[in-house]
Amino acid sequence: QVHVVESGGGLVQPGGSLRLYCVASGSIFSTAAMGWYRQAPGKQRELVALITSDGFTNYADSVKGRFTISRVNAKNTVYLQMNSLKPEDTAVYYCNLQRGPWYWGQGTQVTVSS
Repeated sequence: QVHVVESGGGLVQPGGSLRLYCVASGSIFSTAAMGWYRQAPGKQRELVALITSDGFTNYADSVKGRFTISRVNAKNTVYLQMNSLKPEDTAVYYCNLQRGPWYWGQGTQVTVSS
């Protein structure tokens, strides 16, 4: 059984930074792609960033140059460093593990507001 747990969300002012954390249990982490998604009120869930098991990354156009996804397999952890945050980045951020079925965490709220 795989469990995915996100943390690190909170309230931040525009222009500020946050770092999100995602820890996944299980031995398949190192061979899985990991993704960060977000869902704002009234909108569909969207991909923010993805990192493959080999370390290749992909970003939504809206976050390129501001967000960085990384992983440490020895810690079963993936990170999302978010800089230059904007109010439109406000959403619940979800982490998922993609290896056969997709496993989702419960989400962490990020609010960007002055």
